[in-house]
Amino acid sequence: MDTPEELLYTKEHEWVRIDGDIAEIGITDYAQGELGDIVFVELPEVGGEVKQMESFGTIEAVKAVSEMFSPVSGTIEEVNGLIEEDAGIINRDPYVDGWMMKVKMSDPSELDSLLKAEDYKEMIEE
Repeated sequence: MDTPEELLYTKEHEWVRIDGDIAEIGITDYAQGELGDIVFVELPEVGGEVKQMESFGTIEAVKAVSEMFSPVSGTIEEVNGLIEEDAGIINRDPYVDGWMMKVKMSDPSELDSLLKAEDYKEMIEE
């Protein structure tokens, strides 16, 4: 299972890649593996607002439908249209091509509440 060291993680299995004040967000390799074959993703609208740890969309797999939770608060700058056309990208490449949305953070201090890779690995091994 892949858990890139440079990312931050939530207990709900989302990841965050930071670039200045932009947070790129997706679900972890562990999460996509647990879900199985992902068939559909419902993403929010560009320009909308998200709040930390509130639902921003759903992800549907053959086995289940799950909510996704935003690791940070802010304004949605971009959503990944590729996964709306082919949600299976998330299974194949959750950390690069399978990102969900990019958010301009309104409160970067929220990053302090997220897990580092080592802590996330420990959590999923329990």
